Amino acid sequence: MLRYSRAKIIGVLLTVVLGLLFVTPNFLSQGTRDALKNGFGFLPSGLLPHQGIVLGLDLQGGSHVLLQVDAAAIAKAQINQLRDDVRRILHDQKVGFPGGITVTPRGVEVRVPDPAERARVMGALTELGQPVGNAGFGGPRTLDVTQADDGIIRLTITEAGVTDKVRRAVDQSIEVIRRRVDALGATEPNIQRQGNDRILVEVPGLQDPQKLKDLLGQTAHLEFRMVADQGEAPGDVEQLPSQETGGTLPVEKRVIVDGADLVDAQPGFDPRTNEPIVNFRFNVRGGQRFGQATAENVGRLLAIVLDNKVISAPRINGPIPGGQGQISGRFTVEAANNLAVLLRAGALPAPLTIVEERTVGPGLGADSIAAGKLATYVASAFVALFMFAVYGVFGFFANFALLIHVMFIFALMSAFGATLTLPGIAGIVLTIGTAVDSNVLIYERIREEVHNGRALVSALEAGFTRAFATIIDSNATMLIAAFILFLMGSGPVKGFALTMVFGVLTTVITAVTMTRMMIGLWYRVRRPQTLPF
Repeated sequence: MLRYSRAKIIGVLLTVVLGLLFVTPNFLSQGTRDALKNGFGFLPSGLLPHQGIVLGLDLQGGSHVLLQVDAAAIAKAQINQLRDDVRRILHDQKVGFPGGITVTPRGVEVRVPDPAERARVMGALTELGQPVGNAGFGGPRTLDVTQADDGIIRLTITEAGVTDKVRRAVDQSIEVIRRRVDALGATEPNIQRQGNDRILVEVPGLQDPQKLKDLLGQTAHLEFRMVADQGEAPGDVEQLPSQETGGTLPVEKRVIVDGADLVDAQPGFDPRTNEPIVNFRFNVRGGQRFGQATAENVGRLLAIVLDNKVISAPRINGPIPGGQGQISGRFTVEAANNLAVLLRAGALPAPLTIVEERTVGPGLGADSIAAGKLATYVASAFVALFMFAVYGVFGFFANFALLIHVMFIFALMSAFGATLTLPGIAGIVLTIGTAVDSNVLIYERIREEVHNGRALVSALEAGFTRAFATIIDSNATMLIAAFILFLMGSGPVKGFALTMVFGVLTTVITAVTMTRMMIGLWYRVRRPQTLPF
């Protein structure tokens, strides 16, 4: 059992070399990493490992922003949507409602004097509050529909409906924010829910929080509408602030096409004026609607509205087929690039308010790294001294395997692009102490077998064989606990759990396979008759 074939020895050595390859980029400059990424010599690009460990916010500094979803804006949007749905249903059912639809603080009211018409329309109005999907799986009931003796039908949005809408808005906002932050080129941002209506955004390495605030502070709801002509009904027109004129501009409420139909948006320059612009492209549906609208309104002004503000209002000189166009509005290069990022990422479902912001300086990270290094060195030194003092040459084998064990942890983190946080360093220090437990179990089992009268070679085999099940059981329980921490934890807890998971996985390899191979080679060379400890 202590004999290893040449193929197994080569396999172990190749695994160590592979670990060294993945660890090496952490000691190289960024320029060298880029050269490895783009290709080195005759090797194709991306073949050599070039990715290093990403330092978390607590180690390299960065920006920390806590956002809150505007629940009042969500409720208002719900009420407006409810009003439009009620008007559509009444029109479809050909039901008269003298006096129009009245908006209340939590819903709408409409008076339908004819009892027969009222009874006919109640079913369709009640269905507005039914959850989408199968019963029990589509969410809570969002609407209460009641009627009074005077013919008034009241539709009231429930508290559960508002809460569910806020929750869904937070989920959607997290995805939009992630796309926007990724467009900054940020590495391993931490974006997660905080409570029911808040979102935490941490971007390591970003020392300019204003840039992050500019990206997150805009809803980026893009609409294309026609500038209203004289004589249009006042109810179909609204006054919006204009970025070009500085005043207001009458704009039709009807939306021709909005940002949901955008496929791409890229910054560029106008070939005539050399001013920064944003080039956009619609999907098939948006392109058809945009082309039809421009063909029917040649000579009129087209308002490009972003977050209820007119960016520009160019004149339609002719039909614009193909679903492509450009947005100009006296942009700077940075403003055009930011707008393109916002449009590509999509619109937020509701405005976000910045509740808390702070910048973590790199000085704190340097102190944390220094303290973590010191703790790692001290822990490693004491563990190595203890193992060598108690187990002699076998302790040296365990220490060498421990060194490879730590290297494998960093190699796995580099390969997966994992983020190293301060709790992650604590997890590595903890695995240094627990990694030698497997060696202690094996060595003590070998000592017991020798005391029971076995020959040394037989005791070595029995020590590894009989301790293996115990090692697997103990590491499996640690792996389960670390995996649950990783799944259910957040932020620093995930960093701690990740290093624990990697540490447990590599412990089994280094403490059993590598140590056994080194002891087997040692026995074949020395042929000892007694245990060296």
